[in-house]
This record gives sequence, C-alpha cells and structure tokens, in this order.
Amino acid sequence: MFKEEWKQKGYADEPVPAGIDVRAEIRRMCREQKAVILAHYYTVGAVQDIADFVGDSLALARKAADTDAKVIVMCGVHFMAETCKLLSPDKKVLSLDLNAGCSLADSCRADDLRKYKAEHPGYKVISYVNTTAAVKALTDCVVTSGNAVKVVSSFPKDEKIIFGPDYNLGNYINSVTGRHMLLWNGGCHVHEKFSVAGIVELKKQHPSALVMAHLECKAPVLAIADVKGSTATMLKYAEEHPDTKEYIVATEAGMLHEMARRCPDVTFYPVPPEVSEGSLGCSCNECEFMKLNTLDKLYNTLKYGWPEITVPADIAREAVKPIQRMLELS
Repeated sequence: MFKEEWKQKGYADEPVPAGIDVRAEIRRMCREQKAVILAHYYTVGAVQDIADFVGDSLALARKAADTDAKVIVMCGVHFMAETCKLLSPDKKVLSLDLNAGCSLADSCRADDLRKYKAEHPGYKVISYVNTTAAVKALTDCVVTSGNAVKVVSSFPKDEKIIFGPDYNLGNYINSVTGRHMLLWNGGCHVHEKFSVAGIVELKKQHPSALVMAHLECKAPVLAIADVKGSTATMLKYAEEHPDTKEYIVATEAGMLHEMARRCPDVTFYPVPPEVSEGSLGCSCNECEFMKLNTLDKLYNTLKYGWPEITVPADIAREAVKPIQRMLELS
C-alpha cells in the first residue's frame, strides 16, 4: 500500500531499490498488469524511450483506447490523463504526478467559462483540447492544433464562436479563416516565452536552418516561421524534406528527442526563452510540469497503481461529446 503522506505530495515518493533494473521492471509490470505506457513529446527522453506510444495528447488517448490494455499510464500532464479516461472509461488510468498541471488548461476554469457563456448567449464554444474535462463539458466542439483550422472552417461563416483557452492559436485561426471568434485570454507559459530576437540570433548562427514554430507561439514568432503547425506537422515536414539538414524549433525542448530519433542526420536547435533583464537565461525552453515525469515515478506508479485519475460521471458524459463532434468534423 502507498503511504498516506504520498497523497500530500501527489506521487509515490519512494526511492527505487538499489540494484533494480528500472526499465526491465517497468516492462515486466506492464506485462503483468496489461498496461500501456503513453508519453507526450515534451517528457524527458528516458520516459519517451520506454513508452509504448509517444505523441500528442489526443492522439495518445485514442491509441490507448484502441488497445486491449486494462491500465493506461499517461506520462504527461493532468488534463491528458483525464482525456484518456474520457475515451477509455472502463480502463484504469494512472498519472505519475498529480502536480503535473498545465498553465494553458489552468488559464480557463470551468466556473469562469460558464459565466462567460452566460454573458454571450447564442455563441458556440470551441475549446482547444488542452483543457480540463470540466471545461470540455461546457464545450460544443474541441480542436487540436493540427485540425483547428479545418474544424473551425466547418462551422457556418456567420456562426458566433467563443474560442479558448489559447489566445495565440485562436488568433492564428482568425487570421487564416477570416473569422472573428471571441478569444479567451489564455496561453502556454512555455510558448509565450519564445521571442523573435532569440530566433533571429539563432538564424545568424545557422543561416541555412528553417524555422519551425508551434501554433501556441505569439503572432510575431509565427510570422517569421517557415513551418508553423502542430508537433505532428513539424515532425512530418522534417521527415518529408530530408535535404533540409538544420531546423530552429520553437516548441518545448522535449520535442527535439523524437525529432532527432526520426531524423538522425538532421540538427535541431531549440529556441531559448526570452531573457528578462538581469536573468541568466537558459539554452532551451522546458515545461517544468512535463519534466515531473521520471522513470522512478513511472516505476512507483505501476508498483502501487496510484495516482489514479477519475472523472465524475456527469462531467464525463458531457465532456466526451465535443471530442466526438470534433472527430465527426475532422
């Protein structure tokens, strides 16, 4: 049994016994428990390497739902584990650390969205998939960064739409579709920090490199990007253009692990965060929440079957509807 004090920490804080081959034990427990491990692109390389599937949140949840696994272990952040539970209600869903939240999901609380909807009657709500189950339950349709433009374009041109919580993604959609969606003022603290100056400096050092930027970046960053889109879009582009040997990448630095694995002959440079006056700065931009996922926590999560993620039945019933709607439209 896990200790009561671990509940306060949000994860099983137990050292892995000396001499244990952590990777081998993790795979053994997966076989015994019929568990599947999912790892988001932004987790550390060691976690990605041991996962059964590596990818973006919704794609991972859909893959897990299609397996015959009894247990899903989501190495990512909390809303991603919730999405797994929504799509696999009969499977046990585990998360490595309950402290692994998301600044973007946290920027839009269900109570605030409910109030905003009441203030704007007649509006449809389209939410980015990076939201809590409670927010999804208040949503008419969700989108991913990969299908957002297509899904939004499927709505009538005169449809009144509230889009959230990512302001930058919504602003991009408005710019390419000619829509005038009301935009929730939320954002990802990682992608918000990328600066044009940082990219320009890297471009001086690597003039032949193409610039890739995630759609969660600010408009000035997207404006100078050669390739802009989801992580899947960036990966696909690099794989389909083998003659390009250098890229400057404006997304969370963990993404470069999978990029390098798939394109070993290509060099990827992470864009550093904007450096404030007096700070030392750093060479890349990382999500501290994603980095809470470690091999030791993965070992303990499988060992103790905790932390387990649940979603109240009334919320789950409504939250899965906008996901199904998106799948119909995309």
